[in-house]
Amino acid sequence: MVSFTDDERDAVYKTIYARRDIRRFRNDPIPEDILERLIQAAHHAPSVGFSQPWDLIVVRDDETKTEIAEIADRAIAAAREGYEEPTRSEYAALKLEGIRESPINICVTCDPTRGAPHVLGRSSMKRTDVYSTCLAVQNLWLAARAEGVGVGWVSVLYPYEVQEVLGIPPHVKPVAYLCLGYPEDGFPEEPVLQQEGWRERIDVDALVHEGRWESMESAENE
Repeated sequence: MVSFTDDERDAVYKTIYARRDIRRFRNDPIPEDILERLIQAAHHAPSVGFSQPWDLIVVRDDETKTEIAEIADRAIAAAREGYEEPTRSEYAALKLEGIRESPINICVTCDPTRGAPHVLGRSSMKRTDVYSTCLAVQNLWLAARAEGVGVGWVSVLYPYEVQEVLGIPPHVKPVAYLCLGYPEDGFPEEPVLQQEGWRERIDVDALVHEGRWESMESAENE
């Protein structure tokens, strides 16, 4: 049985609370032994039916990064048009990706056929394969923070175009496109979007329900 000292336990929580979405990177390379540890951390995530539906495509060359970044440029421009002023200008000022700048990009995919046709625990909740893949992303992200490596998840992309650029088989779905590198300005004290005034962290008491779903409004009216 594995047990943890108080310091080891505290380090886990420290890593969770200090994790940040990083968009600006130095060009220092990530040592191969560190990258291997991050990949192993991702691969040791829990998965429904122990199906391990993830694959990780490690992107290093500038040409591929540029192709992906151009997809992001178009997706960001399209998303910006969905806002009205002054939010549109505030959105335009945000740094939403660091694809070209980061030394390593990793695309994490989900293969829904892995272990099929009968994956234990997935018969009534089909998308648990995607949820499992997201746990692999979180494992990698927390391990990266402990290693001092920044990670940025680029969600402003068109998945089918990413699939084409990276040669991903049709039945395998891109879930996360990650930028990895050492942060240009270190890890901020608060999430970047909170620092920029885009959104505030929601009070956890507003999100916890005892026994059954009950909105805070209805509770206050009792």
